[in-house]
Amino acid sequence: MDWSHLWLYISPPILGGIIGYFTNDIAIKMLFRPYRAIYIGGRRVPFTPGLIPRNQERLAKKISDTIMGSLLTPDELQNLARRLLETERVQGAILWLLQLAIEQVKADQNDKSVKVVAGILRDLLGESLPRLLKVLARREDFLEAQINQIFDQVLLELQLTEEQATRLADWLLEVVLPPDVLRQAIIDFLTDRTIQIVDESFREKTSGTYWVVANLFGLRNTLTRLRTFCLDEKEATNERLRELTQDLQLRDRLKKILLNLSLQNLPIGTVRQLRKTTRETVRHYIQTSGSDLLEGLTDSVNWENIASLLLNRLSSSPVISSSLGVVSQELALILERYLEKDLEVIVAQVIPILSIDQVIVNRVKSTSPADLEAAIEGIVKDELQAIVSLGGILGFVVGLLQTGFLFINSL
Repeated sequence: MDWSHLWLYISPPILGGIIGYFTNDIAIKMLFRPYRAIYIGGRRVPFTPGLIPRNQERLAKKISDTIMGSLLTPDELQNLARRLLETERVQGAILWLLQLAIEQVKADQNDKSVKVVAGILRDLLGESLPRLLKVLARREDFLEAQINQIFDQVLLELQLTEEQATRLADWLLEVVLPPDVLRQAIIDFLTDRTIQIVDESFREKTSGTYWVVANLFGLRNTLTRLRTFCLDEKEATNERLRELTQDLQLRDRLKKILLNLSLQNLPIGTVRQLRKTTRETVRHYIQTSGSDLLEGLTDSVNWENIASLLLNRLSSSPVISSSLGVVSQELALILERYLEKDLEVIVAQVIPILSIDQVIVNRVKSTSPADLEAAIEGIVKDELQAIVSLGGILGFVVGLLQTGFLFINSL
């Protein structure tokens, strides 16, 4: 062998390795580069842009189809939803939302919550409740148990104390039946017709000494003079009536009557009838005038003030704070039972709404070729380098084979 031609045997494996290495490296680079098409003389240079930038839209569609067909199938989405919506996670989320709502109510500086609650209370008590009561009042048993209970436990047991009876007797004598009112009642009662009837009745139905008095003296003149005295002598009549009230001890008599006044002293039949009458009166009043009463009451109430007091009380109530855990757990269980039945339907409806496939297509299409290259290289960098190295190794092996053929032929 001529050692002066040694380079003929060494160069094939070296050149083969270099060509194989850089050929694979160029081929991999051509997958992404150039990023844009290159034009010379108005004609696009072949292999520009790179393979992936040139087919980025089709690549996006293929990636979307692969993910939606193999990875994010409806069954996988259902399993994912079940894992995300486990009872413990849902309960924690609901509890967090409830606590956030309470904190928001406490920190509400614009009184939005107060206005909302005030509107709800106004609508409930001013509009909804009157209509509801009017409908319920048509039933014969409306509030029967409640009114009977109030009647039996309150009205039936109601009895005035001595102080209450004294104050009520004074009020009756001073406000309801003062001397001037009694005087006017006497005048209204002693009309000419009334005097005539009393006089004739007294003459016809009395006997003995009373008959003699009635027929000799009569009552007409006496009653007429009494009426005239009441009309002409107002102050004197009022004074006489006041003295008569004191002489007859009407205050003590009224006080004694009021102390003994109790429904328990009435017969059982009367009490039952009174209870029935009370119930029917209340029901009839609610049916006819209850809505007007509630509407008028609604107009006179400061609902925003009530709503503010209510929210302040609820937000600081320990009962509310301790109940949040129970409420969130119950709501989570309700949601779990609902999802067990309708999760498949919900997922089927959510998939078109989310348009996950279109999101994937748009995301891949909107990614620049440089970013796409960096992302792919970040995932398969070692594999791509292995391909380049493999090209160099294969080129070197082919060069060795060529050197072997040359050496055999030289023998």
